[in-house]
Amino acid sequence: TLRKPISQSSMADWASKNLNMHTQGIFRRRISISNMLSWNGGSIKKPMLITSNRTIKKEACEMFKLVQSYMGDRQTRMDRNHVALVTVTKCWSMQGLRDELYIQLIRQTTDNSCYRSLAWGWELMAISLAFFSPSPKFQSYLEGYIYRHLDSDENIAQRIKELVDLKNKKNSKSRKKRKQNTEDEGLPISTYAKYCYRKLQKVAVTGGKKGLRKPTVEEITHARNAIMTPSLFGSSLEEIMLRQQDMYPGNKLPWVQTQLSQQVLALGGEQTEGIFRVPGDIDEVNALKLQVDQWRIPSGLSDPNIPASLLKLWYRELEEPVIPQQFYKECISNYENPDAAVAVVQLLPELNRLVLCYLIHFLQIFAQPSNVGRTKMDVNNLAMVMAPNCLRCQSDDPRIIFENTRKEMSFLRMLIVHLDTSFIKGLV
Repeated sequence: TLRKPISQSSMADWASKNLNMHTQGIFRRRISISNMLSWNGGSIKKPMLITSNRTIKKEACEMFKLVQSYMGDRQTRMDRNHVALVTVTKCWSMQGLRDELYIQLIRQTTDNSCYRSLAWGWELMAISLAFFSPSPKFQSYLEGYIYRHLDSDENIAQRIKELVDLKNKKNSKSRKKRKQNTEDEGLPISTYAKYCYRKLQKVAVTGGKKGLRKPTVEEITHARNAIMTPSLFGSSLEEIMLRQQDMYPGNKLPWVQTQLSQQVLALGGEQTEGIFRVPGDIDEVNALKLQVDQWRIPSGLSDPNIPASLLKLWYRELEEPVIPQQFYKECISNYENPDAAVAVVQLLPELNRLVLCYLIHFLQIFAQPSNVGRTKMDVNNLAMVMAPNCLRCQSDDPRIIFENTRKEMSFLRMLIVHLDTSFIKGLV
């Protein structure tokens, strides 16, 4: 369910305090906020947002040209993939440019009379949200803007018609040009908006792409494809199973879950000290994530910590946790009672029950004394590192979070010790 973000009046108030007001003409008249936030075919001479950083001031004006190039509003020799890569890399490397990019995209997707340009602007926003979040102070503004477009296709089509009619009255152009502007091309804007809204919620928590390696063209392409093809990461279990139906129609479990688990074992993870506690190299984990999202497991892996880290990430990023939210209270109420803890598992929806039982069966391998001697990861340590990936406390109160963390760990420990998962063997 989508929560309703800030009101339009709050957004207008934010804009009046943070926009770097532009001027025009020989008398340097200030441009109104509504014009500042409406599509512009020309260049800008200073950033959209107030900043004292000289580098940001210079880069912001160049970035506006890149945004226009990606949207097809400015000629360029670069292909759109490369334009997106340059834009995203600038913002990924320079935190101060991120809000500037998002406000520029808001401007260029407002009162834009060309549907194709409008769609490409939303596409660039969706791609950007795969790499970095806006600042906390700008997040609610961006959220409000996206929210207003979740169900706006009829309004957008009407607004484009009005803008085109207005333009034609002022300057009568050829019929061909008129048709080109009003013709719908590509996805409905609401499709982009819904994707961006979900992506914004996630990236605000995860923080986007981590590591030292800069974004790649492959990652840009993958981020664009994810708009229409849900990723294996960050989706719901149902979406993941739906996506794999064509390739693995007989599978009862998510392919990504079984493959990564098997990779950890194939690389000797059950004999590796600190497995699941020691993180794999973040750039290697990112590279593996990209491969796995394209149904590929590379053959050159050698460090079990890399698939182990990605497996934890997969559980953690599920849209709804493996143990759904409505069962959370029952879990933390029965953290000391083995029979009651096992009984909760039997109440779960069938897919969640199978996914959880597969995970517990997997962890039971590591909990065997012969493996604990090598990994130094006993049942308590395993429960500690995996519980946050299975259960999510909804409270904002630090005391409740602290108290529940202990109960979550104890509940998972109960399952590792007492849950019979023998039926999972051989299940895929």
